[in-house]
Amino acid sequence: MSKKLLLTLMTAAAITITGCGQTTTNEGTGAVNTEVPVNTEASATPEEGQEATTVKVVHALGETEVPKNPKNIVVLELGILDALDALEITPAGLPLSGSLPSYLAHLEDESLYTNVGSLKELDMEKIYEIEPELIIIGGRQADYYEELSKIAPTVNLAVDNADYLTSFETNMNYLGEIFGKEEEVTAKVKEIKDAVAEVSAKAAEKDVNALIALANGDAFSVYGKGSRFGIIHNEFGIKPVDETIEVSTHGQNASFEYILEQNPDYLFVVDRSAVVAGEGSAPALFDNELIKKTAASENDRIIYLDPTVWYTAGGGFTSTMTMVNEIAAAIEK
Repeated sequence: MSKKLLLTLMTAAAITITGCGQTTTNEGTGAVNTEVPVNTEASATPEEGQEATTVKVVHALGETEVPKNPKNIVVLELGILDALDALEITPAGLPLSGSLPSYLAHLEDESLYTNVGSLKELDMEKIYEIEPELIIIGGRQADYYEELSKIAPTVNLAVDNADYLTSFETNMNYLGEIFGKEEEVTAKVKEIKDAVAEVSAKAAEKDVNALIALANGDAFSVYGKGSRFGIIHNEFGIKPVDETIEVSTHGQNASFEYILEQNPDYLFVVDRSAVVAGEGSAPALFDNELIKKTAASENDRIIYLDPTVWYTAGGGFTSTMTMVNEIAAAIEK
């Protein structure tokens, strides 16, 4: 065979082989790209016209991609449990080794829901068995975050007490997006924001001040703006009688003499013992001669708030509206 014929055959073969691959032309340059595209896994970012399958939740402990409409949810934050119940979303695992707010008592049936421990002591084995697609925690479970994140996407949706209403709305919007309940969430949030604004306007008209106390057995601490009960000052607009109270998780230690010295128009009391011990101590604690001399006592303005709502279940639809109603009733006095 001549060299010329051999060269012709080799060239034809090369063209045939190249034609078997996928050839693309770069528009505008006319250059030929002979690389075959490599298959990749679908991106979490939806292409145009496609609906996202996850929601990115930015929370106190990080950023987490959460699947939409997850199955077998474990809920450890009572405010979120409150909200999901209002949205008719049923969790698989709950912290039933403790008391739920009375309006959530229908969730205490362990034949229907898995008990995954208490708010502070989780039963990790039970959580593993549920095989959840989403775990929602609060501040009390923050130490479990890394371990829980190995089981399923985990988000901390505890309400931020320093900016309660904004934080509450953000958390509720996340729930709406995750579970496809955007319209219901928008309506419920608006109802609460309107009610808060109404209470705040009335408080401004009355121009009164208040002190907030957390009773615990035979002792108590006080709270001011930006604290865990700061919604009374920040959102409801009732002025703090003492602007210098330190912002602290456990409050600032105080005495009955301090309360008399500050002499608040209102004394709002949250009874921790009623939640953790099942029996309240606050009414007896504040029934003394020093407290009786205060303006709050003389005008029947010592207000004992619902301790389960204020101490453990804040940040939900029902709990927040309960707060609104309690403060609205108080400022009518």
